[in-house]
Amino acid sequence: MKKEILEIFSNTYPDRDYTIEIVNPEFTSVCPKTGLPDFGTITIRYVPDKSCVELKSLKYYYLEFRNAGIFYENITNRILDDLVSVMQPRSLSVTTEWKARGGITETVSVSYSAAR
Repeated sequence: MKKEILEIFSNTYPDRDYTIEIVNPEFTSVCPKTGLPDFGTITIRYVPDKSCVELKSLKYYYLEFRNAGIFYENITNRILDDLVSVMQPRSLSVTTEWKARGGITETVSVSYSAAR
């Protein structure tokens, strides 16, 4: 997964706190143990500072995970780390909700808040 794929643009309202929510209900990756596909919903909520993430680049970034053997927890934390690194938002949270496999679902949440 290459965070260099992520593009940003200037926040027109950097003096205002507002929340952006981005939902991807069609996220796919691969289980590193079985090689079977995993299907999930990724929800990103953030309060931008000077920049926002460009959605088309985020879509292509997500596609990088499609054939990667990676655990749910690692996906969630990796997305947070990469977005914080690129955007430097005031706050950001990532929630991943995974479809049932063997009758078990999982939700992973992680958040970041900049020191003010």
